[in-house]
Amino acid sequence: MKIKLAERFHNDRPAYTKSKTGYIKDVLERAKLWRFPPEGSDYIIVDLEATCWETGQHTNRMEIIEIGAVRIDSKTKEPLDDFSIFVHPTEEPTLSDFCKKLTSITQPDIDNALLFPDAFEKFLEWVGDGPHRFCSWGAYDLKQFRVDCDRNNIPMPDWLEPHVNLRRMFSAKREIPSTTMIQALEILNIPLSGQHHRGIDDARNIAKIAKIILPYLGL
Repeated sequence: MKIKLAERFHNDRPAYTKSKTGYIKDVLERAKLWRFPPEGSDYIIVDLEATCWETGQHTNRMEIIEIGAVRIDSKTKEPLDDFSIFVHPTEEPTLSDFCKKLTSITQPDIDNALLFPDAFEKFLEWVGDGPHRFCSWGAYDLKQFRVDCDRNNIPMPDWLEPHVNLRRMFSAKREIPSTTMIQALEILNIPLSGQHHRGIDDARNIAKIAKIILPYLGL
């Protein structure tokens, strides 16, 4: 169910001392930014890893255990810097054998990690002031951010909502079925680097794909 714009910005109401008309005008201006990030926005490529099991996968059960991200320049599409942090899950803090094998993330990695609110704050500090365009391979990362923010009563930052789904755009542009990141790398003759299903490594690989496809998408 889509959230109404007024509900989306409900938490901001106490900050406004303007008239009701002024408040609505400000909401609409922010809604415009939400839908259309301004030109010159750097791209933040994100890949999340989360608790997982061989069966019973669902974003509402899963919790983020790593945030990997790469910032790429809006004009050159070259990487500028990157970010990685492990996150300590609270609902099911013991990683499954399946999850450890898939991600190569170990139990000590997350036992010693920050809880999501603190890790997310560090991620936002790294991102810095806008404008930004949030990109990922598929819609999962956006959904998981929503789940973990809701679970921890953290408002979703506005810039995360104008999401660029690189997977969908890549498939549509090339007129092929939806592809995995690995398949896209193969199509573009880009070698996989690092460990697949590690957030930071996948974000770096997605950034390589983005450098090629974003100009063709007019972004």
